[in-house]
Amino acid sequence: MGIDFHNKDNQTTYTTRQADHSWMEAMKDLVPIMNISNATDIGCGGGIYSKALADLGVSSIIGVDFSQTMLVGAKENCKDYHNINFKQGNALATGLDNDGFQLVLERALIHHIQDLKACFQETYRILEDKGVYIIQDRTPEDCLLKGDDYHIRGYFFECFPKLKVQEIKRRHSSELVVETLKAIGFSEIEEVKLWEIRNVYEQKEQLLKDLRERTGRSILHELDDEELNELVNYIDKSISTKGFIVEKDRWTIWKAVK
Repeated sequence: MGIDFHNKDNQTTYTTRQADHSWMEAMKDLVPIMNISNATDIGCGGGIYSKALADLGVSSIIGVDFSQTMLVGAKENCKDYHNINFKQGNALATGLDNDGFQLVLERALIHHIQDLKACFQETYRILEDKGVYIIQDRTPEDCLLKGDDYHIRGYFFECFPKLKVQEIKRRHSSELVVETLKAIGFSEIEEVKLWEIRNVYEQKEQLLKDLRERTGRSILHELDDEELNELVNYIDKSISTKGFIVEKDRWTIWKAVK
């Protein structure tokens, strides 16, 4: 089935939360953020991380997404941030100026991209010299971690192994990402693992409602309504607490410099 990023029913699915302090701290460790005045967030979705960059102190941000529907949601989400603008484009053809940015962020994007070389070349083109490239995505290893009371995503694949097959197929290995970055000409490549807090729920039922609505989780659009209900029941039985839940996702972040 898959998520349709152009469907208006999904317009706000990536606008309903804020970037957690765990992500903000990771960015401050990786990027000389106080020296960054302009950035672009490619594959910006609902603008959650465009807002986070602004909150970190970046004075000018352009969010880019291939879906006009997503951009409508992003503009509404960021309406109080006058230093964030949006444009339609894609990771292989952003339409942005050469050497125009000190920072390029691509979060949860490259698993949608088959041609990493073309994607990285476009980023190299729009970055200024010494500009920083941040890629955040999951490797196949990140996807195979077991589910528990905070790693809810792991239960998806325990309940439906078919999702595991599909998830691993669309994820790039760290070796391929690093090799491709080097081939394009990037240097000072670093890799870190991040357990990013995705959301905090006062009660388990809030999490289950979030899952039923497929909020911000594109992989759940691969399930029909009956399967989704089966998954929610599986997670309900698997989680040991009915109270406070801190949901975390494991990511790999690569930093590279032009």
